[in-house]
Amino acid sequence: MFLVIVPGVVAGLIPWLISGWHEQPPLLGIPASRPFGTILIALGIPVLLDSFIRFALDGLGTPAPIYPTRTLVIRGLYRYVRNPMYLAVVLIILGQALLLGNERLIVYALSIWLLTHSFVRLYEEPTLRNSFGPEYDHYRATVPRWLPKLPKNPRQ
Repeated sequence: MFLVIVPGVVAGLIPWLISGWHEQPPLLGIPASRPFGTILIALGIPVLLDSFIRFALDGLGTPAPIYPTRTLVIRGLYRYVRNPMYLAVVLIILGQALLLGNERLIVYALSIWLLTHSFVRLYEEPTLRNSFGPEYDHYRATVPRWLPKLPKNPRQ
């Protein structure tokens, strides 16, 4: 239910309210921005779904603060970046902006990223540190917050 409500509103309902799904001229007059937008959406959706599945299966919980995971989720895409779910939502919104040629959706995507970044820094990271201690400290030291990178040990 959390999957439908939060990402559904943030990456679905609000972009629709902003754009009405009406196509405008391509951003910066670059027609190739439209297929690139489609690619971002197509990449973002499975990342979002995989992240939610990881929370349920690996973490034995949800992303919702009212029913958090019992274990630290560090498998799957979480091996490469600490916040794939948030990245997926921003990618989907940026994809919509490019597909529709809507500059307001770019501003919205940047706003969502800034709000998310603030939430991660001020609430989520301290909460995870309190919940998982040294395990989270090690994870935080080895996996970047926003820009995915391959782990140093390929067997990780």
